[in-house]
This record gives sequence, structure tokens and C-alpha cells, in this order.
Amino acid sequence: MKKSTAKLADGRELIYFDAHDSPPRQYAPDLRPLAPVESRPGLRRDEATGDWIAIAADRQARTYHPPADECPLCPSRDGRLSEIPAADYEVAVFENRFPSLSGETGRCEVVCFTPEHAGGFADLTPDRARLVLEAWVDRTGELSRLPGVEQVYCFENRGAEIGVTLAHPHGQIYAFTTAPPRTGKMIAAAAAHRAATGRNLFEDVLARARGEGDRVVLRGEHWTAFVPYAARWPYEVHLYPHRRVPDLTRLSEAERAEFPGLYLELLRRFDRLFDRPEPTPYISAWHQAPASGGSELALHLELFTVRRTADKLKHPAGTESGVEAFINDIAPETAAQRLREQA
Repeated sequence: MKKSTAKLADGRELIYFDAHDSPPRQYAPDLRPLAPVESRPGLRRDEATGDWIAIAADRQARTYHPPADECPLCPSRDGRLSEIPAADYEVAVFENRFPSLSGETGRCEVVCFTPEHAGGFADLTPDRARLVLEAWVDRTGELSRLPGVEQVYCFENRGAEIGVTLAHPHGQIYAFTTAPPRTGKMIAAAAAHRAATGRNLFEDVLARARGEGDRVVLRGEHWTAFVPYAARWPYEVHLYPHRRVPDLTRLSEAERAEFPGLYLELLRRFDRLFDRPEPTPYISAWHQAPASGGSELALHLELFTVRRTADKLKHPAGTESGVEAFINDIAPETAAQRLREQA
């Protein structure tokens, strides 16, 4: 992998990632007349739960469903200047101009998987998917070293049903200064499991799924994809490396090499689940151990869709949004079987 850094016109960082065998590139400067970013998101603690809530009012002005020829994530071409000054690129990462977190509250970055506007991650080649993985690894390491950063969260929202406002294939990375609520719950569950059994929770979760087999979707030499025993979403798959590591930076070369093929196959099976012309909406999220209190946590990816049938969505309504009590209409074993059938 080759990495090139630059600055956008308003001072935000821009990073290009190219495959190690790509020809040398000369990246154009950002010529837009941009004013400095003045966003000042803040954190407030919910008095009833103790959760931290980001207040980011400036995000109301962010770009919302632009036409394809005005996409800010496409390369700058034919006189149209975008967030990517280059006329072409492989993978690009830049600081979000409309961040949910910045300064003392953290940092938000956008990851552009490809210069092509159409398609999605599932359409990438294995080599390009590997380059995206290397970008996630790089950013996890770099952001973890920033003062005050507690956890790095790499994720992708895909589809209008999820709330995506830019159609270009991309993801995001949040550097949190406080670990999110779900991480806190996992830390507590792992500590309780260690106290009760003397074992690691995530190793036991993986061993149970692999041993029972009926919830396994894909098996590799270094990774296993399975539907969790108590899945919250209609189709939810967790992807674990067989060797417990805390974050992406600790993956071995063999684990990094196998990941793209398994992950692309998993995404393509999601797209084949429903008889619809458009791809399946999903959220894909890397869970990594935080800087403090997370020694028991294991790196894993959670992938899920809000679609439960070809014409029905799973809306997080009264119970899910109101009291965080999930009700799933599809048995995990049934979901796993359907995903195996999409091979």
C-alpha cells in the first residue's frame, strides 16, 4: 500500500491510498474557495442513562441527495470540483466537513471506496477490498494515537432505507473520546462472563457458533461468519477472526489476505436475499477494543439489514427505539439457512 497526504482548501486532511504496484500519481491541489470549518459539536451526558449524546447542529447544512453529476465524493473532473481534487483515485479518506465529532469531542472521516459513482462495496474487486481494509487499518492506528481518543469505529451505511444521503460507495470512521453505549455493554458482559467461567466471552461465542453449525453462513481458514444466537435484526451476520485480537491493526497477513473474499461473498449474498432490482440496504460495523477497560473485547464485524422481506422493513419503533428491547421476526437459524442458500 502507498499512502499520500494532502490538505483540502479549508485545511482538512485528505489521504490517498494506492495499491503498492500502482503507478506514481501526481494529485491536484484543492482549488475551491472554501471557508474554514467552524463546526463545534459538543457532548452532553443523558442524566437518566449516563450515555453521551453528540450535539452537532451544523450537520443540518450537509449535502443531501445531490444528483450524480454533483456528487462530492466523485473525482474532480471536467471543471467540476469536489471533495476529491484528483481526477482519479483508488481509495481516499478525508476529514468530514460536517462532522458529528471534532476537536475535543473526537474526529470524523469519510472513506471513499472507489472513484466510480455507481455500485457498492460488493462490486469491488478483491484487490480493491483489500486496499480498503488497509485504509481501515491505517486510520485505526493513526486515530488511536490522537490525544483523548478512546475508540475507533469504522462503519458503512448503505441504502436510502438506512438514511444514506450520498449514493457514492463510501463509509465513515469515528474516533470517539468516550466509548459508545454498546461497547460499554459488551465490556460489562465480557467481565461478567470471565468472572463466571474464567474464559473470554467472544472466544466462547465463536466456539459455540462453529460447534453448533446451524447459524454458520461462511467458514474460512481464518474467519467465520455466523448469525448470532440472539440476533436483533432480521438478517444479521457477525464476522470473527478465529484468533482473538483487539483491533484491525493486530490482524496478521494471512487474516488480511483472506478477509476480502469472504466479506465480498457475504455482501453479495445479502444482495441476493430479496427479489428486488436495488441492492439490499445494510449497516456494516467494525467493533474494536477501546483504549481503556476493553482488554476482553475481540475485534469483529457486524453486518445487518433493516429489510425483512422483499417489500417490508424492520422499523426500530416503540420497543426498539423507546426502550432498546428488540423483537426479531426471523429465527437466526432460518436467516443463516437463507444466507447459505444464496451461495
